[in-house]
Amino acid sequence: RQWPPQFSVTNCTSNSCDMTQKNSNSRDLMECVCQRVSWPDSAVPLSPRPRPARKSSGSLPPQLSDLTHLLHWPLTPGDGGDLLASTSPETSTYHLKGPVQASYALGGYLEAILVARDHRGRPKTHGGDLFRTKLLGPDLKAGVPGDVQDLENGTYLLSFPLFWSGQAQVQVRLIHSSEAVGVLRRIWRDQWATVDFMGYFRGPTGYEETVTCNINPLLTGEEESTCHYRDEDSGELWFCARPPTLPCDSLVGHSSGRYWNVTTPQEEALLLWNVTDKVLPQGISPIWVAKESDRSLVLSPKQLCHPGIPGPKPSGFFHRGVWHSLSCSGRSFSTVDSILGCLAGHVIHMMGDSTLRQWWEYLRDTVPSLKPMDLHVTYQTGPLMAVETTRNIVLHWRAHGWPLRSLRTPVASLHSVVQELGGLAGGPHTVVVLGLGAHFTTFPPSVFVQRLAGIRAAVAALLAREPHTLVVIKLANTGYKSVYGSDWFTLQVNRLLRAAFADLRVAFVDAWEMTSSLALPDRIHPGRLIVQNEVDSLLSFICPT
Repeated sequence: RQWPPQFSVTNCTSNSCDMTQKNSNSRDLMECVCQRVSWPDSAVPLSPRPRPARKSSGSLPPQLSDLTHLLHWPLTPGDGGDLLASTSPETSTYHLKGPVQASYALGGYLEAILVARDHRGRPKTHGGDLFRTKLLGPDLKAGVPGDVQDLENGTYLLSFPLFWSGQAQVQVRLIHSSEAVGVLRRIWRDQWATVDFMGYFRGPTGYEETVTCNINPLLTGEEESTCHYRDEDSGELWFCARPPTLPCDSLVGHSSGRYWNVTTPQEEALLLWNVTDKVLPQGISPIWVAKESDRSLVLSPKQLCHPGIPGPKPSGFFHRGVWHSLSCSGRSFSTVDSILGCLAGHVIHMMGDSTLRQWWEYLRDTVPSLKPMDLHVTYQTGPLMAVETTRNIVLHWRAHGWPLRSLRTPVASLHSVVQELGGLAGGPHTVVVLGLGAHFTTFPPSVFVQRLAGIRAAVAALLAREPHTLVVIKLANTGYKSVYGSDWFTLQVNRLLRAAFADLRVAFVDAWEMTSSLALPDRIHPGRLIVQNEVDSLLSFICPT
């Protein structure tokens, strides 16, 4: 078997979509576009699986047409079911690549070799482990993510840029063994979904019926009789089992449903807490980085922050709790007046998940004169709005549409991102922020790719009609470590996000690296220090000077 798998992305008409259409609403699926992603694997025979047809808001960009390169990950040989043969955080070791030096040069690199071993202490002979590394300066609240190069023979080359003077300490964590990654890969490849949702139907007398809903009609439990819903702006489809007595057009509510059991006991053992996200025993003593001509810090570039800047790797680092961008001269907005001065006259539209809602909440809580309006909605999904009337500031946030894991919320409140973007005139006073990812890790990558294709087309149209509109993409951050939302999934999601908007004049805020740099626990909702620096990055694009 050869890795990477050969993905194929195919546009096809409704006549060639391999979906059984058995109900009276099937004509709603005319002029659809479907997409298939294949993971050839001779050891795991895959039966043909019908997929829901999808209408595309635009053709897939070249960056997304070949997922083979984007989602490459070394293959784990064998079935990977033996826990003792999986990579162990306790026996794996790392050491400096070269001799120890008394001090290291500011702006240079520190390199190390990591040797992965199993629970019996035997060196691994293949790659595919998910290690995350960082260089920390605890006394300076400093940190930067390290680079991990998988040599695919059981060893890894680690590289750490030296961006500040003083003491620095390497930390290496095993997030998932290659065998655990194999489980996640299988789930992404074989499972249509790992969760479902609830749809609430209400009759004229107030009588309600609740059914299962999902992205695929075959996942509702009632493939013979389903209700189809299509967003007129995006073409996105949603399916619910037909309620016993109420009509399909009586759907009024949406919420999370069940998390499915999709792993065997052997697979669960590979993902347990005692072998997941564990720090390796210290392999390198703290090092000392010398000053250079009285300079104690690698400085950010002088160019102003503007959309379209290429993203370096790493994209930045922390020092004294402040994120220093390596792509542009980011600013710190440490006072209420500086935030108000930047936001004055702007309307900010945030659309995405709860990690983006944290930005709205940070600004609401930090700026006393920014008053939230009670719109009498489900807070978890929005829409939320805050205004500052003296400076003419309007701040919006709303959740992206389904699939969305949430408390019960009115279906009418679930607008697609494409729908919202299509309703914006844009212009120099309009800022759009998109935060996507966390709610798509429970579905195959093809679902996220198709969503991105529609959103990308809508962003391109917005920038075409008003080029001075600022569009900012928040990358997904670290956090979950399970079959439903793992860092491994998020890593792939971020690759797709970057590829989708690579040729558009948009800005990126690298939340992945910001949440990977400091000695803080991974949380899907990071703490105030991280959120403040994320918002400062946003404000640096709005107000570069």
